Amino acid sequence: MKKTFMVNGMKCMHCKVKVEDAIQSLKGINIVKVNLEDKSASVDYDENVVSVDDLKKAVSASGRYELIG
Repeated sequence: MKKTFMVNGMKCMHCKVKVEDAIQSLKGINIVKVNLEDKSASVDYDENVVSVDDLKKAVSASGRYELIG
């Protein structure tokens, strides 16, 4: 499944990398592209392995970020 989420709290390249790494660290993630300018994350993932809640928890655990969508 491919889905684009909004990401609250990103302000710099360091933030972008932290969010990207947090999502990529989960099992079932195929491709992650985080865009700092429009504050979004496009994620291609296996919904049988990882859930949207898993994605949200990983992002919020990586810092002051919130995945919306």
